Amino acid sequence: MTKALVVDDSKAVRMILAKTIRGLGFDVREAANGVEALKLIETDKTDLKLVLSDWNMPEMDGLELLKRLRKDPELSSLIVIMVTTETEMAQMAVAMEAGANEYVMKPFTKEILIEKLELVGIHS
Repeated sequence: MTKALVVDDSKAVRMILAKTIRGLGFDVREAANGVEALKLIETDKTDLKLVLSDWNMPEMDGLELLKRLRKDPELSSLIVIMVTTETEMAQMAVAMEAGANEYVMKPFTKEILIEKLELVGIHS
């Protein structure tokens, strides 16, 4: 089964994102920050296709996580979507330049999330 990783320091947001992604047939893992996410990814890169990551988190934020993922040749095809309260166009540009495939602003609806997933080639 194809795997997805949801990274957010809010348990409620992780639950909402995970439920939506599971509905699309993904086996979902969860992490509360970038450090936890990297540990999960290092132990199991197999079939990981998608990462949904918050920007503002303790220990390691989503932008740093994104940059580290993009440095790993094994993870270069990984789809990374930032899901964040950062709504300024400059912040969005920073994330896209760092290698984000797409950007979802909080608060979001299930429909917006699915639309963004479809834009990166993941269909409901």
